[in-house]
Amino acid sequence: MNVHQIYTGCIAHAAYYLESNGEAAIFDPLREVQPYIDRATADGAKIKYVFETHFHADFVSGHLDLAKKTGAEIVYGPTAKPGFDAIIAEDGQVFEVGDYKIKAIHTPGHTMESTTYLLIDENGKEHGIITGDTLFIGDVGRPDLAQHVVSDLTEEKLAGHLFDSLRNKIMPLADHLIVYPNHGAGSACGKMMSKETTDTLGNQKKTNYALNPELTKEEFTKQLITGLTAPPAYFPENVLMNIKGYDSLDDVMERAKQPLSPEAFEAAANETQALMLDVRDDETFSKGFIPNSVNIGLDANFAMWVGEMIPGVKHPILLVAPEGREEEAIIRLSRVGYDNVVGYLHGGFDAWKKSGQEVDSVERMDATELEERMKKGDVKVFDVRKKSEFDSEHLLSAENVPLNQINQHLEKFPKNEPFVLHCAGGYRSMIAASILKQRGWDNMVDVRGGFKAIAETGIEKSDYVCPSTLL
Repeated sequence: MNVHQIYTGCIAHAAYYLESNGEAAIFDPLREVQPYIDRATADGAKIKYVFETHFHADFVSGHLDLAKKTGAEIVYGPTAKPGFDAIIAEDGQVFEVGDYKIKAIHTPGHTMESTTYLLIDENGKEHGIITGDTLFIGDVGRPDLAQHVVSDLTEEKLAGHLFDSLRNKIMPLADHLIVYPNHGAGSACGKMMSKETTDTLGNQKKTNYALNPELTKEEFTKQLITGLTAPPAYFPENVLMNIKGYDSLDDVMERAKQPLSPEAFEAAANETQALMLDVRDDETFSKGFIPNSVNIGLDANFAMWVGEMIPGVKHPILLVAPEGREEEAIIRLSRVGYDNVVGYLHGGFDAWKKSGQEVDSVERMDATELEERMKKGDVKVFDVRKKSEFDSEHLLSAENVPLNQINQHLEKFPKNEPFVLHCAGGYRSMIAASILKQRGWDNMVDVRGGFKAIAETGIEKSDYVCPSTLL
């Protein structure tokens, strides 16, 4: 069967392209749709349908632009109420794409409209299931996201619906079916997703805790909701964009691709109160940056951390990017709904520096220097990794302030004495350092290489492992 997974690692997202006999379908597309159009054109196929497994929370789907540019029809599962024209499939409804058939199976739980699509080949053989966030490899979708949009839902109610969907709709299906989920490891839509991005349903029945046939609904619900952390603040905003609609990416790009001289950039920052977002790597940023700019490096989980750390997708943004990567940054911001880039620094930070404008920096040290300082006396250390990472292993003297909670715990960072920041490798701690700099702290040192480098020194670390990390 001609079905291809198109995986985007920086947001742990999987879209799917299916083609048969001159017709194609796209499942859960990303915001930038031209690659799907180009692929269909190369196959001599017309995109007939855009299938959505649910109203996504962690990214803005490309369904509207794709439908507008190709004439494809958008398909949602039962109970969906989008603010635009779409086919609302009935449970069990069958769609034809060339010689293939696609059967909609309503699987509420992650959200109430969540739908799994059963793929049937030209010979009538069932091939696989595109599960969205209903079933991942090693996990299932968290049941607390829809309640932020629909007030009368609770995570317990949604978990109960998901239990029924898995038991009554998914588990009776044949073991040979290939499971095609919407996300892999790294997504905030689940707790324990595998790094693998496909598997057979039979193997998932054996290995996925959520498909254990001996679990009662109460036990399933308890396991599912235990340990859930608060979803990123941008999730509800992305859901509403996917439900109500949004500006075309072409319009977003036209507004954002405004090259600004250092003088114009500074004027725009003052006039619009825009956030200055520097997307260079952490090491380069530390050596010199525009005062009050925030660093979130492009070469990692950029979109996720933008969503975590920048309040409100409508907040105006001014970009500082490596030359030639401005468009990439704008597109990756748009994937999570940040459509209000008002321009970028033409010539990058080098242009700012050459213009004689003020420059700031963050001091960094190697882990061996931290080791020497700790031998000489007390050093106040802040670890900005996730709590689960900290609980697994950490410096005995370190205090844990997870990066996504830093704005709620600024009082923990002293202003009258020096302190040290670290994360796992240096990416997140530089985000933290830039935020603290922006808010008036100027007495921190960041550890180059983070805990990975620290672990290679002789510094004493805790061997405590939190029991919750073993579940």
